[in-house]
Amino acid sequence: MAKTHDVTVTYLEMTQDPHLHAAVPVGQLALMRCHNPPVHFYRYLYETVGRDYVWVDRRRLDDEALAKIVHSDETEIYVLYSKGAPAGFGELNFREFPQVELAFMGLMPDAIGRGLGRYLLSQLITTAWSRTPNRLIVETCTLDHPGALPLYQRCGFVPYAQRQSTVTDFNRTT
Repeated sequence: MAKTHDVTVTYLEMTQDPHLHAAVPVGQLALMRCHNPPVHFYRYLYETVGRDYVWVDRRRLDDEALAKIVHSDETEIYVLYSKGAPAGFGELNFREFPQVELAFMGLMPDAIGRGLGRYLLSQLITTAWSRTPNRLIVETCTLDHPGALPLYQRCGFVPYAQRQSTVTDFNRTT
């Protein structure tokens, strides 16, 4: 059964390196680039992180289409591990360089509230700016975690546009 959601999408940009230096949260952490992830592993990350926020775009892709994106040389996927288990991930899109898009970023449900979001975001921002783009963009919507927009803004992103949209989720029953 399809469920529709009315959302406000906010587009944000960063036009200069904010030179972030986020404190490393306490615990055993590792942030690793995941080169050419198996599609099933990417789906696990995407679906687990995005389940409560109605992330649907990548769920609609078949394995071949998804592999084309996540195996592209212009896509970089980073996985945050806490005590050896995935705690979140981020995806940078370099297809329109010198503009870079933070395509996805989020935490596993059990990792929320531990200070990992700011750390992950600052590491992704630092990675993007190490390539000297002229602009880093991200979008968020009212279905995302309520802390997403304020976090983006605290880290240096500035809203430049908003639009109303409808998201249809064909895989949810609630």
